[in-house]
Amino acid sequence: MNRALAFARHAATAVGVLVAVSLLTYLVFYFLPADPAQLACGKPCTPGNLLRAQEFMGLDQSWYEQCWHFLAGLIVGRSFGAGGDQIHCAAPCLGYSFQENQTVLALIGERLPVTLSVTLGAAVLLLASGVGLGLLAAVREGSRLDRFVTNTTAIGLSMPTYLVGLLAIYVFGFQLDMIPVGGYVPFTTDPVDWAWHLVAPWFVLAWTGAGVYVRLTRSNLIDALGQDYIRTARANGLPERRILLHHGLRNGSVPVLTYFGVEVSLLLGGAVITETVFGMPGLGRLMLDGVSQVDLPTVVGMTVFSAFLVVAGNLLVDIVVRVLDPRMVAR
Repeated sequence: MNRALAFARHAATAVGVLVAVSLLTYLVFYFLPADPAQLACGKPCTPGNLLRAQEFMGLDQSWYEQCWHFLAGLIVGRSFGAGGDQIHCAAPCLGYSFQENQTVLALIGERLPVTLSVTLGAAVLLLASGVGLGLLAAVREGSRLDRFVTNTTAIGLSMPTYLVGLLAIYVFGFQLDMIPVGGYVPFTTDPVDWAWHLVAPWFVLAWTGAGVYVRLTRSNLIDALGQDYIRTARANGLPERRILLHHGLRNGSVPVLTYFGVEVSLLLGGAVITETVFGMPGLGRLMLDGVSQVDLPTVVGMTVFSAFLVVAGNLLVDIVVRVLDPRMVAR
């Protein structure tokens, strides 16, 4: 019962955060000097055409009516215009890009597989390498191996992602001709070629981010292995491997999972730098195109979608943490 109540409370908080973020995002972008109706009207734009564009897009209404229609569209959908020219945006309606003549959700759906491929593959490699190296460093605390692991991953952590990506393209792509230098191949077209085009982005993201997981895993595992229950387990004759993995790593993994959930959510919201360096048409490129073209519906929809990913990721991590650590249930 306590676990169900805790989940319901966090779910309600997540919904409230999404509503607040959606409202603030809409207000911030739609009260900028740039007028979406003016941009959609084109040139030359007469006052009459501008008024018709505003009416079609619903921008002739008061700001609170516009906000209400935007929030309602997320739940029940909405329509733009009237009569034979009416455009319907099904729920969840994140907006309609009049420049691309598509709903923002459709645009996101086209680009999402690319960002998912980059982010989730890199996340698995990042977590596996970070936790594995952190575990190795903790077991050999103070040794040369410990110093080598922490120093090497610290170098990757201190280097900008775009610089590591450009170096990887130059060395392994142009000089050694070992990897593709850019582009994306859908998984359904050729799974092997899909993975081959993603090798460089995966390893770049893993190396530049693994240092955090190494340090978190190392410090928390060292702290966990010094607790009384670990000494009791050793006194009872439990194998060291079971003590390390089942007791030490499980109790020391909570901060790692918390950070991991937030980072994956942020990357899914738009790996702008990585996708730009490797020329991949993902959500990051969609956001950049929306900003450069002043496509406000796309920018607003992408921002709300990114907020949803962050909130959903935090909620999922909270559930996993409470399963791993029963002491969190009552909080």
